Amino acid sequence: MKAQPTMKKKAITYKIEVPQGIICEISDTGLLNIKGAKGEAERHFLHPLVTLKKEGNTITLSAKSSKKKGKRMLHSAHAHILNLLRGVQEGFVYKLKICSGHFPMTVKQEGDKVVIINFLGEKIPRIAPIIPGAKVKIEKETILVEAANIEVAGQTAANIEVATRIKGRDRRVFQDGIYIIEKPAKIK
Repeated sequence: MKAQPTMKKKAITYKIEVPQGIICEISDTGLLNIKGAKGEAERHFLHPLVTLKKEGNTITLSAKSSKKKGKRMLHSAHAHILNLLRGVQEGFVYKLKICSGHFPMTVKQEGDKVVIINFLGEKIPRIAPIIPGAKVKIEKETILVEAANIEVAGQTAANIEVATRIKGRDRRVFQDGIYIIEKPAKIK
């Protein structure tokens, strides 16, 4: 039986241009730190299949092989870096609506948490934590969650929405709660 020749797959690379006014730093541990007009965002990129380098004004991502797993990790890292760059330039905003039909609820921010008082007539307030790096603004019936990192903004908005989850009651009748009504638009 004759041995088949092994086909080495070519390495794949992405080059991302860093826009003017954005400071980008990569540490030896794989931490990418980006600073811009809307704030600061950071993320760890430590994977054996993907390497990350900064050369002048560009970030170079490369995978050691072009097999499926290497491609997946490379494309994921590329999308995360684009989100970080967009976040420090524009910021990400989630909009939530306060809906109270049965009992008038009070929503206020106390330090690093959002407190919901009198939700469905409950005596104990419900609490939603705010992830560090997110800013919450409560204006009458809307809540705005803003952050430079999309994951921080999204998790904070989800924490507020989940804090008002209703269990054991008919959802068609009890529609009280705080719901996400607007998310950041995707870049195509």
